[in-house]
Amino acid sequence: MTESATDLRNARPWGPAAATGVGSLPGTDAREAARTAAGALETLVFLPELPARGPGADMIGRTAGLLTELHAQLEPSGWRIADHPGRDARRAAAWLREDLDATEEYTQGYDGALKVSVTGPWTLAAALQRRNGEAMLGDPGACRDLAASLAEGVRDLLTDIRRRVPGARPVLQLDEPSLAPVLGGRVRTASGYRTYRAVDRVVVADTLRSLVEAAGESPTVIHSCAPDVPFPLLRRSGAAGFSFDLSLITERAYDAIGEAVEDGVTLFAGVLPGDGADPAALSDPAGTVSGVRSLWRRLGLSPALLTGSVVITPTCGLAGASPAYARAALTHCARAARSLADNPE
Repeated sequence: MTESATDLRNARPWGPAAATGVGSLPGTDAREAARTAAGALETLVFLPELPARGPGADMIGRTAGLLTELHAQLEPSGWRIADHPGRDARRAAAWLREDLDATEEYTQGYDGALKVSVTGPWTLAAALQRRNGEAMLGDPGACRDLAASLAEGVRDLLTDIRRRVPGARPVLQLDEPSLAPVLGGRVRTASGYRTYRAVDRVVVADTLRSLVEAAGESPTVIHSCAPDVPFPLLRRSGAAGFSFDLSLITERAYDAIGEAVEDGVTLFAGVLPGDGADPAALSDPAGTVSGVRSLWRRLGLSPALLTGSVVITPTCGLAGASPAYARAALTHCARAARSLADNPE
């Protein structure tokens, strides 16, 4: 790992006892979503995503709208590369501007970390189609072009955030729910009868590293809400943080997680159900983070490291919850993070 990557991992602009959201929120009102995110969180506000608005606000369409020199349009089978930007791309860009405008409004005078999520290069490659209907994942050259285009779009987005919210320290989150299927050769072709060949782990890590480097001085967090998160690979990418669902972690991952923490990586631990199925989960902040304490003991790490090495988040699914639950969940995560800081053991 390079010295600059080490510096980014240890910088932690969100500070100790931090909490944040994964990214998506319910509803279609950008101003209400921005008000919720800014009001519930103190040191790690995030740019909300509102997939309920429809195509272009979904994670693939939203990120496709960021690409430079690559254009996409919506087909019945999904998002596909096109020759020119069309109505779908313009709609995605307009919704992102609306989200940025709302966040700018509710973060006036804000001095802290501001996290923005984009779909990572491998999940994007697995979902975005070439003109023949097959995923870009099936063409190594197309994957390289896609990653380069995404990197340029990320740089532009982070520059825009710094301009809009001068006191903010941007944090990039790469959403990679399809990472394990990409590595395991489990992404199906357009026909559904075959799967694309597994991508070499070195290529995957190097591509992720290119996005980490594109973010420059902004730390990068890689998020995967799926089982079998490849923690050693993420560590090689130079990411400053890993975001995951704590309930899906098994003992097989413990050594890799412990090594990452000792290397300065921050764990963004999803500890609260995002679907709002259990309102009782919001009644006990200390209980919400009991799994984090248990993990720390199993890893044999010093309790003194815990507060600065863990950010508390909900799990994926807040987009499907009620607005009231989403607000309460973010507030509860902030309280749980403070509880963890007060009693790390």
